[in-house]
Amino acid sequence: MDCMEKVRELRESTGMNRKEFCEFFQIPYRTVTEWERGNRHAPEYVIRLLEYYIRMEQLDIKHDEKKVTDKTIEND
Repeated sequence: MDCMEKVRELRESTGMNRKEFCEFFQIPYRTVTEWERGNRHAPEYVIRLLEYYIRMEQLDIKHDEKKVTDKTIEND
C-alpha cells in the first residue's frame, strides 16, 4: 500500500474529515492533502506514528466497530 492510500485509510478509520484530522494531529491541511493526492509522500515514520497513536488512543472507529461486533457474536 502506498503512502497516498495509507494516509487516507488512517484518516478514514478515525471517522474524521481531512480538516478535523489535520486539526487533531496539528498537521497542515495542505500537507495531508498533498499526501492523499500522491503529490508528496509522508515519511514512513510519520505514518507509523499516526497508525500507532490512532490504535493506542482507540480513535480507530473501524477497529472499535469490529470489537463490538465480535463481542455481540460471542454473547449470542
